[in-house]
Amino acid sequence: MAAKVNVDTCVGCGACEGACPVEAITLEDGKSKIDESKCVECGSCVSACPVEAISL
Repeated sequence: MAAKVNVDTCVGCGACEGACPVEAITLEDGKSKIDESKCVECGSCVSACPVEAISL
């Protein structure tokens, strides 16, 4: 199961986008969006998020 973004918590800082080794994260409408078909569930985005908006 791919990582999930809590859009209510996400501040759109882009930290997760830069941390993703497979470029599965983009910013859309000021919030992070994870492409589930690309996500390899490595957890890099989870640890990079300063507001804990991403979970596996």
